[in-house]
Amino acid sequence: MVENLIIQLKDRYDITIYCYKNDFAEQHLQGVRVVQFKPLAPGSLGSLIYFFMSAMHILLFGKADLISAHKTDCAIFIPLLRLRFKVIGTSHEAPYKRDKWNAVQKLYFKAAEYVFIKASSVCTCISEPLTQYYQKKFNKKVHFIPNGINPVEAVSYDIDKARTFIPAGASLHEPFILFSARRLMGTKGCHTMLEALSQIGYKGQVFIAGEKNESPYLKHLRKLAGSLNVFFIGYVDPLPALLALIECAELFVFPSEIEGMSIMLLEVASVGKPIIASDIPENTQIFSQKDVLYFTNKNSSDLAAKIEFALNNKNAMQAYGDSAKQKVFTDYLWSAIANQYDSLFKNTISHH
Repeated sequence: MVENLIIQLKDRYDITIYCYKNDFAEQHLQGVRVVQFKPLAPGSLGSLIYFFMSAMHILLFGKADLISAHKTDCAIFIPLLRLRFKVIGTSHEAPYKRDKWNAVQKLYFKAAEYVFIKASSVCTCISEPLTQYYQKKFNKKVHFIPNGINPVEAVSYDIDKARTFIPAGASLHEPFILFSARRLMGTKGCHTMLEALSQIGYKGQVFIAGEKNESPYLKHLRKLAGSLNVFFIGYVDPLPALLALIECAELFVFPSEIEGMSIMLLEVASVGKPIIASDIPENTQIFSQKDVLYFTNKNSSDLAAKIEFALNNKNAMQAYGDSAKQKVFTDYLWSAIANQYDSLFKNTISHH
């Protein structure tokens, strides 16, 4: 998200990025200054140290009219930044709802969320349901500004790269259902999809894209796969390869139980691929029932029925796909969304 926003606004502002040290950071975005720090510890501790170092560097050496702080993870350091600067905090999700964090980490995220709301000069959020939750709980104005994408032309889809992810025994030329996420974790709902496919005795291919770090959950998925024709293909990158894979799929299933506002959902829709998705508010805020076929969240039986309908009504499903694609190009392109941030930045600089 941040990179896309910077691309749109870098000619309107003098922008400095704080990031982990990377050989390509200086050249990645022309015209943008970069301040880099070496990771000093792994995992959550390393992130906490990085946030602290960034805040202290900005406080001691920074010159800015405005700080844009993304994700609530870093929010406990916003009070430091407010000693000198105006800060716009942007929440992407409520991390403590994810099952990958332990009890201590979840407590930290809840505390950071409180500081994010109370200490930021202005708050924004990419999820409309979460925006409403914040406003009701904390009685403070929060600006809802949705996520977006930069469209990729179909001629740029990389089918050759996509083929490198397809293992022996699988084929892009035979029908397949696709599931994709950055990481395979319980809240992404892949287990619900496999349960549903087992209920209908699905005989086609199933491609599951996502980082294959061995975990109890991945072992659970392998067990659920059972006699299904499932292929775990790993995390698919770069984006043109993923889009080529999406274009080849018969159907995309998005059974996520918790989201902020899913870029994946927007990217799939931009291809025009029919989608079956969980009916969580974070999904239904993006697309209506005319754009996406929804099933009841966590309900494998309802998902099974929706998959059967989709497989037997391909013309109707393509109408969903076409409608969702039009919605993306009308409402969710960064070229338009960046203007909302631009207005908020200018207003905050002038009045807060």
